[in-house]
Amino acid sequence: MQIALEQAAKAAAAGEVPVGAVLVGPAADGSQILAIARNAMRGAHDPTAHAEISAIRAACEVLGNERLTDCDLYVTLEPCPMCAGAIAEARIRRVYYGAPDIKGGAVDNGVALFDQASCHHRPEVYGGIRESDCAALLTEFFNLRRNGQTER
Repeated sequence: MQIALEQAAKAAAAGEVPVGAVLVGPAADGSQILAIARNAMRGAHDPTAHAEISAIRAACEVLGNERLTDCDLYVTLEPCPMCAGAIAEARIRRVYYGAPDIKGGAVDNGVALFDQASCHHRPEVYGGIRESDCAALLTEFFNLRRNGQTER
C-alpha cells in the first residue's frame, strides 16, 4: 500500500484526484509488482484513466493475458463502479483498498457490485488498509481545491 500511497501523492501533485494503485503477482511468492499507476484523467483527457484501470491494463500487457487470476490489487480508495467492473472482468484474486468511498464506491458501498447476482467473479476484499493515510491525502487535496489552491 505504501507504493500506492506514493502514486496517489504524485497524482495530487499533478492536479489529479489522489488515487494510486499497485497490481502484484503471480511470482512464486505472489509479490512480483506487475503494474504501478495513479489517476490521470485530467492529464490524459480520458475519463477511464483511473489508477485501477491503468494498472489492470499494464498488468495484462505484462502477462499477455486479459485474466489476472493470481493477482492482487492495492488501491488507496474504494473502487468506483467502472473499476469494480474491470476488477471482476479481469478476475483479480484480491482487492485491498485504503479509504472507503461512501458516495462513489462500488465495493462495500453504493452498488456493492461484487454482491450482485450479475457479477460473475467476486474477489476477496479487504478495506481499511492504511485508511487514515489514504483518507488524509484525499482530504488535503479537496480542502486545497475548496480554498482555491491547485498545488500542494
